[in-house]
Amino acid sequence: MADFAEVEVGGCPMRILHTAPAGAGPHPAMVIMFHRGGFDDFTAKLADDLAAAGYVTATPDVYHYPPVHEKAEDNDFPRDPEIIADISATLEYLASRGDVDMNRLGIIGHCMGGRMSFLGASTHPEFKACVAYYSGNMFKPWSDNGPTPFELLKDLKAEVAGFFGNDDGNPSPEDVDKIDAELTRLGIKHDFNRYDGAGHAFQNFMSDERYRPDQTADSWGKTIPFLDGVLKG
Repeated sequence: MADFAEVEVGGCPMRILHTAPAGAGPHPAMVIMFHRGGFDDFTAKLADDLAAAGYVTATPDVYHYPPVHEKAEDNDFPRDPEIIADISATLEYLASRGDVDMNRLGIIGHCMGGRMSFLGASTHPEFKACVAYYSGNMFKPWSDNGPTPFELLKDLKAEVAGFFGNDDGNPSPEDVDKIDAELTRLGIKHDFNRYDGAGHAFQNFMSDERYRPDQTADSWGKTIPFLDGVLKG
């Protein structure tokens, strides 16, 4: 069952949505970087599904810096230095729980969360697995002077699974090719999965227009075995 904890980051309170599987642990854990919709039904289901698969989850509220708006989409996009600090605080929270194996950590996200997953894994070597769904804006810094998540891939230590729709414009298939080529050049183990007939946010069941059940089933059916292989193997 999902619940909230609260920590402080940069002098501001930050909520962390957390779930846990049955048993005392220690369990592997996943940091979830939410999509634009924040703590909505999609994020809650993702947390519950990962807990059912045997993972403690922790989702930081990256919209906690003032001014904070009640509707998630009304908040500004978070800035990269703040995202990095929020992920650091989330890892500290996981370490404090007592039921997490801190040697078995992964990070996952969709849309802007996919971008933040790459950013988080590239700036936190603790992560062993990184799952990025349709991670747009990889070539743009959300800061005054960079670097971009793409430029930080050189520091990535995690194994990567990526999932993308071939009808997406951000990231476009050409963007995905560029990220794929860079990971290959860097010698980072990764597996990219691309889906015809799917665009951005194809897993989001809250959007009738975007949701693609077949591609969702296939991609999620590959996500859990990937995580199990890296974090439970």
